[in-house]
Amino acid sequence: MARSANQKLKLLYLCQILTQQTDEEHPMTVQELISQLARYDIQAERKSVYDDLDALSRFGVDVQCRKGKHPGWFVGARDFELPELKLLVDAVQSSRFITRKKSDTLIRKLERLASVYQARQLQRQVFVSGRVKVMNESIYFNVDRLHTAIAARRAITFQYFDYDLQRKKVLRRGGQQYAVSPYGLIWNSDNYYLVAYDSANREMRHYRVDKMTGITVTDKPLEGTEQYSAFDIAVYGQKHFGMYSGEEASVTLRCRSHMAGVVWDRFGQDVILVPEDEDHFTVTLPLVLSPQFFGWLFGLEDNVELIAPQKAAEEYRRKLKAVLEQYG
Repeated sequence: MARSANQKLKLLYLCQILTQQTDEEHPMTVQELISQLARYDIQAERKSVYDDLDALSRFGVDVQCRKGKHPGWFVGARDFELPELKLLVDAVQSSRFITRKKSDTLIRKLERLASVYQARQLQRQVFVSGRVKVMNESIYFNVDRLHTAIAARRAITFQYFDYDLQRKKVLRRGGQQYAVSPYGLIWNSDNYYLVAYDSANREMRHYRVDKMTGITVTDKPLEGTEQYSAFDIAVYGQKHFGMYSGEEASVTLRCRSHMAGVVWDRFGQDVILVPEDEDHFTVTLPLVLSPQFFGWLFGLEDNVELIAPQKAAEEYRRKLKAVLEQYG
């Protein structure tokens, strides 16, 4: 019998069959493997299949043989184990930064890293179906372009926009170009932010990547390098609650002792807590006095007290008073 054109692809198809259609719970006998190869118009004998299985094993594929009541061959260890894939699927599906369309695409690609039977478990793992997603599909290209600019140490220009009630883009500054020197990206509060030096205002600022459009990498070198030499992007992200801007200040909080974990969760394990008495400690932090910070403080009720600076405490009182008056 003449061999088909696919005969030379026999080893590749066998690897594909094992990877996609077998796992520890679903092995295939040699006869079943021969039948699967026949679907691709590939003729195989038992001895040649055994030789191929041995070749795949020597190549690095974890081909295993199980004997007993349900004997057969299957792929054991993979680059990503099933629990790892579940974590990745959860991260993709629950991420606000990734659009719904891109989430579905990425999850389908992740499913290909498992057997068809394990992939069904990944589909059941997707449970955050109502998660709010961004609407800007070009965000992936934006991130790639920004990484290119950061690596090349080049300034960029772009336009910045918001959405109106009809979900249409409305350019800020009447469509005027922003010109900044990008220094890093931060993933904060489920959004990507570009941290960049604004030479016009001579300060570091941040921009939501999904609200940027028309990003162009220029030939101009980065500006603000003197300021950046002492700039810590991680500290910058930590100071800004929800990446909202505001006046920066050295803030002292007086907290009940059981709030230590809350403070460390928010500001990191390196933050120094100073015991005041058996029931309280104080902590001093560089923070941005934004509405998001005051909202975080309010959510902790009487467990945390803002004691310094005085102007920050007075601003907090004004906000609380305004809310009380609004609700009578």
